[in-house]
Amino acid sequence: MSSRIEDYALIGDCETAALVSRAGSIDWLCLPRFDSDACFAAILGSSRNGRWRISCTDPKAKRTRGYREGTLILETRVETAQGVATVVDFMPPRNGRADVIRMVIGERGTVGFRTEIVVRFDYGLTVPWVNRLEDGAIQAIAGPHRILIHSDIPLHGQDLRTVGDFTVEEGQTICLSLTQQASTAPFSPRVDAQAALKKTEAFWRRFSSRCPDVGRWTEPVRRSLIVLKALTYEPTGGIVAAPTASLPEKIGGVRNWDYRYCWVRDACFTLQAFMDAGYFDEAAAWRDWLMRSIAGSPSQMQIMYGIAGERRLPEWEATWLPGHRGSSPVRIGNAAVDQFQLDVFGELADALSVAQKGGLPPHPRTLELRPVIMKFLETAWREPDEGIWEVRGGRRHFTHSKVMAWVAFDRAASYAEREGAKANARRWRAVADEIHAEVCAKGYDPEANSFVQSYGSKALDASLLQIPHVGFLPADDPRVIGTVRAIESRLVRDGLVLRYDLGETTDGLPAGEGVFLACSFWLADCYLMQGRRDDAERLFERLIGLANDVGLLAEEYDPVGKEMVGNFPQAFSHVGLINTALNLSREKGPAVERAEDGHN
Repeated sequence: MSSRIEDYALIGDCETAALVSRAGSIDWLCLPRFDSDACFAAILGSSRNGRWRISCTDPKAKRTRGYREGTLILETRVETAQGVATVVDFMPPRNGRADVIRMVIGERGTVGFRTEIVVRFDYGLTVPWVNRLEDGAIQAIAGPHRILIHSDIPLHGQDLRTVGDFTVEEGQTICLSLTQQASTAPFSPRVDAQAALKKTEAFWRRFSSRCPDVGRWTEPVRRSLIVLKALTYEPTGGIVAAPTASLPEKIGGVRNWDYRYCWVRDACFTLQAFMDAGYFDEAAAWRDWLMRSIAGSPSQMQIMYGIAGERRLPEWEATWLPGHRGSSPVRIGNAAVDQFQLDVFGELADALSVAQKGGLPPHPRTLELRPVIMKFLETAWREPDEGIWEVRGGRRHFTHSKVMAWVAFDRAASYAEREGAKANARRWRAVADEIHAEVCAKGYDPEANSFVQSYGSKALDASLLQIPHVGFLPADDPRVIGTVRAIESRLVRDGLVLRYDLGETTDGLPAGEGVFLACSFWLADCYLMQGRRDDAERLFERLIGLANDVGLLAEEYDPVGKEMVGNFPQAFSHVGLINTALNLSREKGPAVERAEDGHN
């Protein structure tokens, strides 16, 4: 059985990433890209589905771990009665090759270790041919895939696994490395581990040294920025929602999705986080990825794309994998790519507005794009959609979707007003006003004194917390205050926020998931905007306290099982942490700035 989700740490090279358990096992690794097939998939099954473990042979060994300051270099200290050693795990920035390096450094006395490498291509399905090369490297090969293992210690085959036992002494360093390459390519030489370590440390410290001072929250913000950088596919600037697939939103449940893709709606939040933290190059790369990806007819704009802008992301099930702790099915790809989600047009408009306000140089296609999209949206906003949570139980008139349609017209009208395009400004402002009036009439329940999930519904939805964030209504409007109170009453579990009333919606799946961490950050922001600073700080401290021992957050948290659930680490959760920290530490944070962009 695989470890709990929060037991993992992340290492990566800004093109893919690996999860390393507390026990020293790499249980998830896709090569050469985030969305490639996994060669280690034990997190979704067992060791038979691929892993690389380095473990102390003393069962009483004490293990503590942390990242080297300001980096994504993982250091695990192993203490036994006989000695102390440190295991260093990292992936150096790409230089035409993908490497995973593991170093075992003797600190005091002697410590015994065992390594076990189980390569299984095609998401844990394919057992490769394994042989030793002339230079002593171990080769695992199957079809187009090749993995090379170099080691300072002897390795041998045992029961379709590659194993080795060794002892490290004080002052000694033992290096093992994994290199991925195409099976038809010339053999790669062994990586210089010490030089790669220096290069990797310098890379991450150059990035993290730019983190702004956020008072007592500086370190959580720095770690979150490192996570966002690690989830960035450097060649294109796209940021994956998470590096994992099918980690369950409920242990044993069926809500298991592939998040190794880029969502349009994440763009605005991420752009805001990067720019407010001073990371303009990363923000510009993300904005440029977005503009390339959405190129084409507005009617064909998708809610998500591949890391290079791919549009076809077919969903299928890896039936040979039992799922994380028995949570099946294991889904690869994401069928939500075919959904119509009205809110993404508002998110796009908001993202471009944020970029412009933040001082990013305008993209050359922005001026051409806006009128084409608005013309399409003048009709499309009246249609039902699948909504922000990608429900699979049929389209509805979701209140949040209509609010975001208003955002699209509001931002477009404001831009046209600034540019002196009076005809467009009047036209788009009129549509924005029409949408605003309809949402207030049909998306608000006077009896409950709250906005509701969809027209005619009695269900609540945490996406309604975005109403003051985008400037649709001020945070002190009685209807917003009533909505926040209703969410506190009906969606809060153990102080944290569910996405929606699972028992009252028809999203096509059995009920059951954890509280959604991004929504909980939104509630903290609402508290702050309503003058409830103590409540905001209390909730924020609770949220950052949920991070694991190395500062990582999943998509959700199970307040009953007291564990993280969902894909991990989740970019949206870390973006929420950054933005809320900035809101709390600055006189005018991202939430206020975004709300001020609203016309009403």
